[in-house]
Parts: sequence; structure tokens; C-alpha cells
Amino acid sequence: MPSPLDPYTQPLTAQTAAHLLRRATFGPTKAEITAFTGLTAQQAVFQLITNANYTLPEPLDLDENLPTAAQPYLNLPFNADRNFILGHYARFRWLEMMTTQAAPPSLLDKLALFWQNHFVATRNVVGDYRFMFQYIKLVRNSALGNFRTFVINMTKEPAMLRFLNGDENQVGHPNENYARELQEIFTVGVTDFAGNRNYTEDDVKAAAKVLTGWSHTNYNEPGSTTISTTFTDSLHDATDKVFSAHYANTVIRGRAVSQPGTHSAGDAELSDLVDMLLRHPQCPRFICRKLYRWYVNPNVTPTVETTIIEPLADFFASPANNFAIRPVIEKLLTSQAFFDTANLGAMIKSPADLIIGAMRFFEQPVPALPTDYVAYRKYFDFIYYQMDSMQMGVLEQPTVFGYDPYYQTGFSKLWINTTTIGLRGNLTDAFIWRWLELKPGYTVGIDLLGWVTRLQPNFTDVGGTPSITCVDILAEFTRHLYATGLSMAQQDFVIDTIMMQGIPRLSWTFEWNNYRRNPADPGSRYGVLWRLQNLMKFLLRMAEYHVC
Repeated sequence: MPSPLDPYTQPLTAQTAAHLLRRATFGPTKAEITAFTGLTAQQAVFQLITNANYTLPEPLDLDENLPTAAQPYLNLPFNADRNFILGHYARFRWLEMMTTQAAPPSLLDKLALFWQNHFVATRNVVGDYRFMFQYIKLVRNSALGNFRTFVINMTKEPAMLRFLNGDENQVGHPNENYARELQEIFTVGVTDFAGNRNYTEDDVKAAAKVLTGWSHTNYNEPGSTTISTTFTDSLHDATDKVFSAHYANTVIRGRAVSQPGTHSAGDAELSDLVDMLLRHPQCPRFICRKLYRWYVNPNVTPTVETTIIEPLADFFASPANNFAIRPVIEKLLTSQAFFDTANLGAMIKSPADLIIGAMRFFEQPVPALPTDYVAYRKYFDFIYYQMDSMQMGVLEQPTVFGYDPYYQTGFSKLWINTTTIGLRGNLTDAFIWRWLELKPGYTVGIDLLGWVTRLQPNFTDVGGTPSITCVDILAEFTRHLYATGLSMAQQDFVIDTIMMQGIPRLSWTFEWNNYRRNPADPGSRYGVLWRLQNLMKFLLRMAEYHVC
């Protein structure tokens, strides 16, 4: 019997190639859609994985008023006075990778954002910019690796120890914060699909004992130049830890002293703990369910659970796969389910997809470092603060659960509310009105007149070459713009009511040819530009543009 996880075998059309690129990356360019059209899903996903660039360049100081401008700073003595702004600049490096997608396009950073929203640690809580940059590198480097290794390394990561109080968890004075979130959010989930509990409060207490003794060095220490993770035997609870029937009554043997030349007592017990968590039957289902909601559809029905989530989870946890992440991503993104027409346009674009996608689709290049560092700062200030106002500040989730739309009922629908709908419109309008100048000669936005001029054959040959029509312009403006096409009624509305404001379409021919005869004339220029601006402004505010 066919399975929704069976491979999708048809060559990618422009629509299905764009669907894959919108979901697997932060939005494609038109050239990328063209390049992926005609590939098989397997070929396309293989490229998106093998194109991954794991090198995350060091952040640079972007303050033109300081002698350190355009210079790396992570290895300099820690500067507590500039902790916030240097952390902000460090965040830009990750935004840069999301926006460039390390061309050719890669799925690495969209998947890394999934994991960062899974293993949440936020800059405003962690503070130390070195801790946060190291954490970002761990997330990116682990995104396609092994989930077991990822959980172990994240548990010991200084930023996570700081964020969830693991550095305060000591024998006799346990802190259960991380032990709880490790089970509730990171591995098994609170309940199974039917609503049954997956662990007990005593399991939280036992896990906290396993995790005693870990800490870090040089947090926010002025003048320090290194950070590291530490484990102290005397701060570790060396007793045996007993878990409930949810974990088959597992007993993790306590280790009292780290043996020279071997794993520390903390590492040995942590390894046992993670093995136990991953053996829980709900762990692979919990992770695969989140991946399905991230990539395919926010709604997990009972049928989806039994026909997609459960077999995908069995594959994830199988001895042959052993919790490797990459094969699961490959299977999901090349499946019949992923390309099902019911899943096209089934998600509302997150602020990241909306803003970064627009910067990429409309070819707004990232200013080059180190030369254009001021323009670079303005570029990513624009992206970051637009995203932040829409409730998706990068590395600033409101809670350990992540961004609200990714865990609350409603999933991606919650990206749009009475506040953010206006902000989304203001964002897309910025590409029309072009108010943000990054540097002389580079203003963010769409050169609509230039675009349509290039579309017109033999621009100056007014008498011999017919004018392009309103229909031609709409077809070009909407090429690859939407996940699903516009109906004929919608097309007629945007041409006749929005672009032409109720006057005959033939008027466009007269206005455009008049501009072709004298493009330097301000009146002719304004007349056609005004119509193009009205059209594109409306197209970018349509609901169809805000789904992917």
C-alpha cells in the first residue's frame, strides 16, 4: 500500500521547486527556482544539504566611531561595557548566513533555526556575547548531525548551562530547571499524541541529580579571553538515580570520581541519561512531529500521526539510522506528503520567511564586509528590528518554549494578529517607497520602473514595437511570487481596480508609450510609476503573499 513517505518521483516544476525552496530555506531567488526546476526531489534536497557551509565567520565591530571598527573582537578581552551591542553584532553573522544562504542555496540555516527554537537559549538571559556566539555555532554544526550527540553537547554548552540554571545544579542544592526542560521540550515531550503523560515529577528530580556538577568559566568576566565548560566531582550527586516505569524503571549508576584518562563522572552519567531518554518510545515521535509541523503542515491529524509521524519516528530511531538527523530530513523533504498539493500555501510565512525572503527574492544584496560595514549594520538592523517588532527577534524567544506560533495552538496562524498585520504591510511597503538608504547608490527596495523597462522590448522604438500590456506586467510581477496562483477574477481586479483605478486598460498603453518617448519627463515618469507602485504594493499585501 502506498505511503505518504514514499519518494516524490515527478521532476520539479517551477511551482514545486519554489515550494521546496520556500520551506527548506528562507525563500528563493528567481534564479534559484529556475535552477531547481527539472530536478528530482532527491537531487534538489541533496544539493540543499551538500551546499551547507558550516563556517560561521567571526563577527566584526560595526561602530564607525571606534578604532576597532571592522575588526573581529571575540578573542579580545571581554568588554562588559559593550556586552549588548557586541552581542547584537554577533547575531548579525547568523542573519547574514540566513540571508545569503551561503549561495548556492542550503537548508542548513532554516534547519538551524528550527533547532535553536527547540533548544532555546536567549541573548537577553545569557548575556555574554561569547557564550551566545559559541551556542550559535553548536546549533549550526549539529543541525544535520546526530541527535544523541546534539543533546549531550547542548546539555554542557555554557550558554545553555547559564540559560536554564544548570550551573546552579549541585549536590544538596539541586536545580531542576534543565532536567525538566530536557524531558518536556528537548526529548520526550510532556504527553504522547493521545494526551498521556510521558514522565513523572520524580523523573525530573532524578534527572537533576544526574546533571549536578556542571558549570562554566569566565561568564561576563571583564578582561577574560576564554570560556569553557567545567565539571566538579565534589558538586556532583554520586548516588544511584532511579526512574519511573515511563523509562522502564531504569537505574543510572552513580559515579563518585572522574577517572584520569576516561570520561568524567558527569559525562558517564549524562551519556546514560540521554540513552534512556532516547529509548523512550515517544522521543522520536516528538521530534518528528515538530519537524513535520516545521516543514510540511502545522496540523497533525490522527491520520498524519499514524501514516507519517510514527513510521518516520521508527526510521529515526532504527538501529540502522541511530538518531541521525540528515536521513530524516531527506526522507521528509522528498516525500509524497511534502509535495501534496494540500500542503502548498498551508503555512503563514514567519517574519523570517517574510523579511529575509523579500530581501532575497527582490535581490537586495548583503553589503560586503569588512569594507561596507556601516551599510552592513544598517541592513541587518533593518532585518532584525522588523522581525523583532513582528514577535520573532532572533535569539530572543519570549520563553523556553520558543516563539509562540511554534508551540501554541494555531501554529503559524499566530504570526498574524491585529498588530502584526499592519507591521507586515509596513514592511512590504518599504520595498515600494524605498525609504532606507544603506549607502550612496544603494537604497533598499524594488526598482519598478527599471524592471518594467527591461521587460519592454525595444524600449525606444515606440512606433515600431507595441507597448507591453497590463497583463504582461502582472504576469511578470507575480512570477514565482505566490505559492498558489491568482484566479482570473483576482487578476482582473488587481489590474482594473488597483492598477488602472477603474479607467480602461488602453490608457496604460498611452501612458507607457508617452513615457517611452520622453523618460526624462517628470510627469510621464510619475504617471506610470504611480500605477506600478499601486499594483506591487497591493500584490505584496495580498494574503497569497503571506503564505508559503
